[in-house]
Order: sequence, then structure tokens, then C-alpha cells
Amino acid sequence: MARTIRKTDPVKKAGRKDGFNRSGHSMNPDRKTSNLRGVSKPRDKATIKRLQMYRNFKAKRDESGKVIRPAPFQSKVPSGTVARVEPNRRWFGNVRVVGQSALQKFQEELGQAIKDPYQVVMRQTKLPITLLKESSKFARVHLLETESFENTFGPKKQRKRPSLASGDLDSYVSSAQKFGEDYEIEKDGALVRELSDDRALSREWIMKAGLSKRIWGELYKVIDCSDVIIQVLDARDPMGTRCKQVEAYIRKEKSHKQLFFVLNKVDLVPTWITQRWVKTLSAEYPTMAFRSSMTHPFGKGSLINLLRQFGKLHSDKKQISVGFIGYPNVGKSSVINTLRSKKVCKVAPIAGETKVWQYITLMRRIFLIDCPGVVFPTGETDEEKVLKGVVQVEKLKTPEDFIPAVLERVKKEYLRRVYRLNDWKDATDFLDQMARRTGRLLKGGEPDYNAVARMVLNDWQRGKLPYFVAPANPDLEKVQEKPVEEPTPAVVDESEEEKEKTKKKFEPKLAQDFSKIRVDLKYEGDDVQPLEEQPDLTEDHSADEGDDDEEEEDKPADTTATEEPKSADASKLDDSEWLDDEEDDEEDVDGMDEEDSDDDDGSKKKDKTLKLKTRTITKSGAFSVSATSRSTKKGNEDDRPENPRWKLTSRERRKIDRDQKKKKVGTHFYEVVNVKNKSKKKGFLEMAKAFRGHCKK
Repeated sequence: MARTIRKTDPVKKAGRKDGFNRSGHSMNPDRKTSNLRGVSKPRDKATIKRLQMYRNFKAKRDESGKVIRPAPFQSKVPSGTVARVEPNRRWFGNVRVVGQSALQKFQEELGQAIKDPYQVVMRQTKLPITLLKESSKFARVHLLETESFENTFGPKKQRKRPSLASGDLDSYVSSAQKFGEDYEIEKDGALVRELSDDRALSREWIMKAGLSKRIWGELYKVIDCSDVIIQVLDARDPMGTRCKQVEAYIRKEKSHKQLFFVLNKVDLVPTWITQRWVKTLSAEYPTMAFRSSMTHPFGKGSLINLLRQFGKLHSDKKQISVGFIGYPNVGKSSVINTLRSKKVCKVAPIAGETKVWQYITLMRRIFLIDCPGVVFPTGETDEEKVLKGVVQVEKLKTPEDFIPAVLERVKKEYLRRVYRLNDWKDATDFLDQMARRTGRLLKGGEPDYNAVARMVLNDWQRGKLPYFVAPANPDLEKVQEKPVEEPTPAVVDESEEEKEKTKKKFEPKLAQDFSKIRVDLKYEGDDVQPLEEQPDLTEDHSADEGDDDEEEEDKPADTTATEEPKSADASKLDDSEWLDDEEDDEEDVDGMDEEDSDDDDGSKKKDKTLKLKTRTITKSGAFSVSATSRSTKKGNEDDRPENPRWKLTSRERRKIDRDQKKKKVGTHFYEVVNVKNKSKKKGFLEMAKAFRGHCKK
């Protein structure tokens, strides 16, 4: 008889919890994310919440339709129960009340923060700030359509009091007089201006370079995707390569983005001109001097330091993007290559080499965006466009027409020195002498004006002819100079009042030593002037070092140093150090200053001794050793003071040299294995050993 086996009751497992997993599960936001195998980017808390929303967005029911587990935020009262809101005044009263004095103070401080380029508006408030602006209150609108005269002032008026900008006749007259004094006919866009028939139009299609909709679309894409915008200017003519329209657009539409200037090609102008332009432009926006070079850059460390300050300012973001905009051929791609110490962008001494925008990774949290050069419609003449480098010289049909403009801007003594000419009457005579000296002649000995003119224009655009535009206001006392202060750390919300503030003061540190700029061109006469007194930069560096005390607490103490010191020249850093070193992304680059790369040999030795490390060059290579306490043969500790400039003895250097040499480990293959009876030939074996250096005689 068959025996029936009774089925056991199924074991009831614990239900699935809606909360976070408290183990090492991938749905636990508080788990350890370090040393995870096969996981490049662990899930953050927002991703985990989103996945839980996908899983728990509706209630779970059994076969009969009964709710087993309600949906999130689902009421647990029985079906059909009448629910009502608790009768409490807190549901209908104001959450916060702002007084008139506090509102006025907020309006004034916010207005100052928006106008000041050295202050950053961190986050926009949800309050209707436009209602606080007087200009928006009394802006010109369709007043008669919205509020007719009868409904405002007549017997059928519906308003108790009309809102007028002036309360009485005297205030109205004074406001009208002030408006008349400030009126400028050039800025009045409502006037209808007649265009003359003899208006100079572009003679060639190449003069419209940089004005296409495609390139302007690239510009707006870069502006939209960037958190920090850098406008690159040519140090020879900063105001000519500057765009006021884009600055006004960023100030009005993108006020939460930071804009500052980079004065590139400072090696082509005298140093005092660079100093004056930096002071002049710093009154409007933060300005830095820069030289694009893979071997001898200037301003590289300061620019990277500034970008890291902006990275700390936006601590709530995983990464920030820095966009480079400006005229063609001002060196935007060269600046990016200098920062990376690697050719990551295509560069050429002609305009239009960059076609589309591209992302370049500088560090883990900082990305650079290269933008094609954009020409801004400011009514420039063809000569100005050619001399600004906007147009490619090879595409000009008549390049000799632009030579008179070059002769007007460059002094005669510089042209004589560069081209070795004595004197000339006009541009035609100049081209004739140039053609005969360089051998650019056609059939019959006629000078080739076209080829010679292209050669001169190429020398102009590539910086071989000394030329610069001095600042318009030489009286620098009138320029509003911003005091150089130590950078403000990232925003930290400490109280509820701090959370409501929408502005954050951020004074970027832009101190640079202009005396260490290498000027490639030689200037003479009045173009050579001494530099003005500069602030002591050592105090600024010491102030910066004090800002990173919190970060240095997490690092281990510096013991015996056999590792390579972080070089002041950022060009010596490998890609792995830029992209993979997490600590390198969190600390300031106070040591990465541009002055070290432009110093002479004496100043280099002085700077390197201050880093508590000594660099020694031997036959086996170069290594760095820090000065540490050494013990004598007797075992007693040396009572020498801790001096970073203490030199190693010759015995210690020889010991380090021996330790770094490769040691030969193991036995010789032919001594152990008898290959083709070669061990019998002792003479051949001994000769082979001697040849390989394995036997000592």
C-alpha cells in the first residue's frame, strides 16, 4: 500500500522592506564605496531613491484584489472614510514675514553683489525679486490697454491710489532734468538713422568669417554648458578682441555664471603694458596674464589655482565646466594645451582651426570646453579684421591693400630691424624693397607684391613685428583697484539664515609677478618703462597655505621622503597624476606657480630649497631626498637643526646611488643547464661569462 507523504506548510518569509538596505547592498546609500570591484561609479542616494520609486510606485494586491502593501503616501484608512484637513490656522497663515527694512537691505546687498564681478551669486531665490526693482515697476508697458484713464482717474475709477514714480510736480521736474542730462544720442536705439549710400561693404566673402549661425550656435552651447566662462584676449589689443555684447548677455541672462579675462600672448608686449592692462581690466572683471607655451608658460599655476577655487566654490556639483570664448586666433586652444601640458587641441597660427566645441578633462572635477572663434558684429573695417587675425591671409585676393595699415601701426625702427631696410616712401616702395631683398620677383624682374604682402601679414599675425596698444587712461590712480585677499572657502550652510542668503562674496586671488614674464620681442626707446611696485607675494602664498589646514589634517605626516616632490611646473605632471590623484584635486595649487617655470637657474635653486627636499642628479638618474634627522655611527642622534638646505654627504649620496642600481638576482642559465654540450667548452664559457660581466677576475 502506497504511503502518502504529507506536504509541509510553506515557510513564511519576511516581507520586503521599503526602506534602505543597511548592509553592503548596492541599494544602501551609506555603504562603503571604496575598494569596490567591478564598480566604476557606485549608486548615489538620488539614484537609489529613483529606483525605489520605480519599484514601489503602486500598491501590491493579492489575487482577490486586497491591498497587501499600500503605495507610498497612500492613506491607510478604510475605503469610503471621509477624510478632512485638520482645522489649524498654520495651514493658511504666512510662514515668514519680512519687514520693510530687511527687504530694503536685501535689495541693496543683492544689487551690489550682482554688479560686483568679484562677488558670486551662488543660488537664485524663489522670491519674486523683479518686484523689488524700481526699473521693472515703472517700465514702459501698454499702459492705456491695461489701465485706461477713466478707470484710474475718472469718476469710475477702480483704484484707490495710482502708482506714480513722482509724487509732486517738483520731483517730476527734477527727474526729467536728470534724465535729460544722462541722455546720449549715440545710445538711443529708438532713433531712425539714415544710412549713407557710400557705405563701405565687405569686398570679399572671407570678411564674413566667424559670423555664421553655426559658429554662433557653438558659442551659445559653450556658454550654456559652462559654469565658469573665460574670455581670452590678445595682449597686443585687448579692447579690440573683447566682446561687450556677450558680456552684457552673460550679465543679464546668465548672471549665475562667473566670467573673467585671460590676457594671452603677454610675451609679445612690454611687461609694463601687461601690468597696466591687467589693472585696467580688473576694474570690470578679474583679469590674469598668461603666456601659452609648453616649455616656458606664465600664469599656468595661477590659472589652475583659480579654477580649483571655483571648484571649491561649487562644492555641491560633482564637476564644473570651464568654457573658453573669444576672437579667432587669440590662443584659446593653446591655453588649454598649456594647462594640460599636452597637445589635446589642434592649434595653428591661422584663424578657424577649431571647427566645433570639444570637452577636455583637466582634472577629476574640472573640465575645459574649447570653442571656435566668433567674430562679433561691431562695425569693424576690413583692415581691422585682417590685423586682428580674424581672416586667413592665404584667402585674401589683394593682400597688398592692407600693408599701409601695418606701416601705420608699427614703428619704422622696428621694421628696419626686422626686414633690414633703410627707408621707404610709401607702402609700394616698402613692398618693392622687400621683394628685391627677399628675391620675390616675377618675370622681367618685376616685384611680386602679392607674395611679399602675404609674408608681411603673416609676420604680423604670428607676432614677429613689435606692436601693442597702450591703455587709454594712463592715470592708474583713477582705476578702481581691487584689494588682493585670500580666497573664500566653499559655501557652508551653518544656520537657517545662511540658507536664505543668495549671495556669496568670492574674491579670487590673482596676484602675479610680472617681472618674470619672458618677452620674446625687443622693444626700444619709449616702449621700455620700469614696472610699478608690486605687492609682496610671499604673504599671499603664506595666507593660502593657511587655508588648507583642514585638508592637511587628514594627510599623514611627512616622514622620510623618497618620493618625487610635486613640481612647481605643472607641465611635468603626468596624466595619471592629473586624473587619478584624488588628493591632488582637493588641495590648492599654491606650489604650482608660474614664476618657477620662468625663473633663471639661481632662482630655481632658491625655490627648490624651500620645499624641504633636495634634488640630486647621478649617473643612474635623478631623485629627491628630504632632509631628515640622521644618527651617527655611535648611535647618538645628530643635534643639527632642521634645515631644509642641509646637503647630503658624499657617503650618503653613494649609498643612495647603490640602492637605486639594479641588483642581479638568480643564476646564469648556461651554468645550470647543459645546452648542446656547451659546458665542455670551458674556454668559450669563460669568455661568455666575462663578456656578460658575471665573473670577476
